[in-house]
Amino acid sequence: MHMRATGLGVLLALAGSCAAVSQVPLEAAGRAPRGKKPLKVYILSGQSNMQGQAHVRTFDHLAMDPETAPLLDEMRNPDGTPRVCEDVYISEIGGAAQERHGKLTAKYGAERGGPKIGPEFTFGIYMRKLVGEPILLIKTAWGGKSINTDFRPPSAGPYPFSEQQIKSATERQKITVEELKARRAEKTGRYYRLMVEHVKKVLADPGAYHPAYDPEAGYEVAGFVWFQGWNDMVDGGTYPNRYKPGGYEKYTEVLAHFIRDVRKEFNAPNMPFVIGVLGVGGPTKDYESPRYKGVHQYFRDAMAAPASMPEFDGNVAAVLTERFWPTDVAKAEAKQGKIKRKVDAEYKAGQKKGETPPGGWGKWRRSRTEELMKTEFSAEDKRLLDIGKSNAGYHYLGSGTFMAQAGKAFAEAIDELNVGR
Repeated sequence: MHMRATGLGVLLALAGSCAAVSQVPLEAAGRAPRGKKPLKVYILSGQSNMQGQAHVRTFDHLAMDPETAPLLDEMRNPDGTPRVCEDVYISEIGGAAQERHGKLTAKYGAERGGPKIGPEFTFGIYMRKLVGEPILLIKTAWGGKSINTDFRPPSAGPYPFSEQQIKSATERQKITVEELKARRAEKTGRYYRLMVEHVKKVLADPGAYHPAYDPEAGYEVAGFVWFQGWNDMVDGGTYPNRYKPGGYEKYTEVLAHFIRDVRKEFNAPNMPFVIGVLGVGGPTKDYESPRYKGVHQYFRDAMAAPASMPEFDGNVAAVLTERFWPTDVAKAEAKQGKIKRKVDAEYKAGQKKGETPPGGWGKWRRSRTEELMKTEFSAEDKRLLDIGKSNAGYHYLGSGTFMAQAGKAFAEAIDELNVGR
């Protein structure tokens, strides 16, 4: 499956460098100066990576590459503190126990272990630069959620069980088919409904969330960004043929229903919709091991597929986030993992021989690890992990560099779709 071609230039965001947005005055760029216009509203939704797992301490990694350094200038004040956007506001649920709202800054990622960001931070910064108007972001994201069940939209219908799932439930789990379906029905669409409820709550009183809201001008739902996928990708029950081409066709079908349904929910029939295509691990052509190469690519193809559907031509775009995978940080992490495995292998071999080193195996392991870290792990590797990583691989290593580039690319894709309307 291939990405669609378009004269709008939407997919230019999928290749090339991430240069800074032009500072040309908006009037000179062919846009009208700010007048009495509807408040621009953008919805961002998904699971843990839309929620945001990148700690602000990883921002320093952006400065290590001349291509990403300009983003850091937009994200920080001269004194090094995170930027606070004066006319971009956000309402967020899912990342903390309670709703959070206020001026956009670097604190609306997952609350635990924060402050953290998701793609919302640079999305808001660059969206504001692109449209030149006040902006309200509404973010709804919860970790560990699928589109096949949790975010399942109404028009997709009930969750369809396979014969194998039914057989497993009745024979192994010892529950009836009715019980199986009742349990799934209780979960189906729950987070879709929570998302819709929160967005409608905010839109019922936009002035409570953005001081620039003018009731006479109203608001415009100007775009939706979807960044999700991990829980579907690893779900062999829902996608039993996931290791084969076309094994994730159901994801494409349900995502297409999702796009249609959210447009109806928010009375925005042509609302630009951007799909942030799962990119953990980087481009699959660069994978060293073939183990996950196929399944990862099949899933990415299925995620991107709605952008190629005729009914969505010119109003849906797919951004390949694999381009923003922090390869240098990942390589340093791999080195560290290799050292750990080497120590484990030596430890097991010594135990098998019945050896007991002076001070015990615990002391030996610590000493051996320190020794190898000095000889096989450079100062540069250590620095990369210290400033470039704050979470696990499936959370894009908690990389601020990844989230900054992804948010910017999402904004550019939305803007291109709007220009073409």
